Amino acid sequence: MAKTKSTFFCQNCGAQYAKWQGQCNSCKEWNTIAEEIIQKAEKVSWKSSENTSKRVAKPQRISEISTQAEARLNTKNNELNRVLGGGLVPGSLTLLGGEPGIGKSTLMLQIALQLPYKTLYVSGEESAQQIKMRAERIQPISENCFILTETKTQNIFRNIEEIEPDIVVIDSIQTLHTDHIESTAGSISQIRETTAELIKFAKETATPVILIGHITKDGNIAGPKILEHMVDTVLQFEGDRNHIYRILRANKNRFGSTNELGIYEMQGSGLREVSNPSEILISKNDEDLSGTAISATLEGMRPLMIEIQALVSSAVYGTPQRSATGYNAKRLNMILAVLEKRAGFKLGAKDVFLNVTGGITVDDPAIDLAVVAAVLSSNIDIAIDKRLCFAAEVGLAGEVRPVTRVEQRILEAEKLGFTSIVISKYCKIPKNNFHINIIKVAKVHDVVHHLFG
Repeated sequence: MAKTKSTFFCQNCGAQYAKWQGQCNSCKEWNTIAEEIIQKAEKVSWKSSENTSKRVAKPQRISEISTQAEARLNTKNNELNRVLGGGLVPGSLTLLGGEPGIGKSTLMLQIALQLPYKTLYVSGEESAQQIKMRAERIQPISENCFILTETKTQNIFRNIEEIEPDIVVIDSIQTLHTDHIESTAGSISQIRETTAELIKFAKETATPVILIGHITKDGNIAGPKILEHMVDTVLQFEGDRNHIYRILRANKNRFGSTNELGIYEMQGSGLREVSNPSEILISKNDEDLSGTAISATLEGMRPLMIEIQALVSSAVYGTPQRSATGYNAKRLNMILAVLEKRAGFKLGAKDVFLNVTGGITVDDPAIDLAVVAAVLSSNIDIAIDKRLCFAAEVGLAGEVRPVTRVEQRILEAEKLGFTSIVISKYCKIPKNNFHINIIKVAKVHDVVHHLFG
C-alpha cells in the first residue's frame, strides 16, 4: 500500500514546507500555511486503459528543426482571437481569470455555443439546468456543445474518451479533484495535480483546454503561482461591474503577443464584441463644452481615442480639492504644478476634478497634454475644437515630450475624422501623406497660444 504523508503548503503562494510555521518565507504572509495529506499512489495516464510505448526524445540541430506555423482553431470571436494571437493552438492550455460575476463563464459558454467544433463544457459550479437557462438567453442552442457537471478528473476523462471533443472548457479549475491526492478540492496540491493531468491530456491528444480560474482579493489568480507557469496562456478578464465594458488582456502567451487586448460590452444577451471602442468612449454631444479634450492613447498595441473631462472651480474651503478618476492623482498634481510654475496659471486656490470617460483607467503618459488642455479650457471657460486631439507627454520643465508609436495614434485620429492632432516637436514621424493637420509644439506655452490665442 502506498505510504501516506502530509506536507504543509502556503495557501497564498504555494510554497511547500516540511513542518508548520507561522509566516511564509516566500510571500511573508502570516497564518497562510496549512497541512495537506498527499497519498503517493501510482499514477496512471489520463486514459484508463492505455499502454503507450514511450518515445525517447533525441537532440536535434536547431537548423534542422522545422518552423511551420501552427494551425489555429478559429473561436468565431474576433476579440478573443486577437488576444490569443490568431486563435486556439491545438494542445494548448489557456487559463482565464477574473473577478466573481465579471462574465468569465458567460464568455466561455457563449464561445462554446458558437464554435463549429465539438466542445465539452465541464462545470463544477453550476447544474446543467442553470447552464441551459443561461445558454438560451445568450445564444441559439448548438448541437456541437456538450455539458458535463462533474468535478472528478477520472470521470471527466472517461467522458472525454467517449465524446472525443475538439475543445474542452473547465469551469473552474478550483473545483476539480483527483483520486491521486487526498486533499480537498481547491487546495494547492489538488490544483497542481489536476492541472498536470489536463496538460498531459492536452499535449498527448492535441486538444486545446481552457481553464476558468478564481482570483484572490489582491486580483491574483488563486492557487499556487506555479499554475501560471504550467499553462501556455494566462488571460485576465477585467472591468468594473458598475460599468458595462470589459477588457480581456493576456498576461502570458507562449503563442503570441501579450500587448493585445479585447474589449466587450456586457448586455442582457451576453457579451458583445466592441470592434471600435473609440466611438463609444467619446461622447456624441453636439454642444461645445469647456473642460473637454480628446487624447490618442494606446492600450497594449491597440490605439484608442479617449475623452478627458476637467472641472476647475474656486475652492470653497481653505484647502483646494484634487480628484482624479481613471488617472493618476499624483501625476495630476504634478501637471498642475507645471502649469502654475511654467505657464503662469494660478490654480493653487482652485478645486480641480479630472475624469476619464467610459470608466477605464489609463496609465499612458501621452494623455498628459490632453489633461493640460482640458484643465486650461475649464479654467478660462473656452471650449476646445472637437476635431482636435492630443498625443504628448508633459515634462517638469514645461516641455512637450514625444511618445512612442506616434504614427499609430495619428492614423487612428485620421480614421475617426479628426482634422488636427497636437504632438511634440521632437517626434520623428515618417513622411507619409497624412490627411490630418499635424501641429508640433515644444512647450506648454505653445499649446496655450495655439488653443486660446
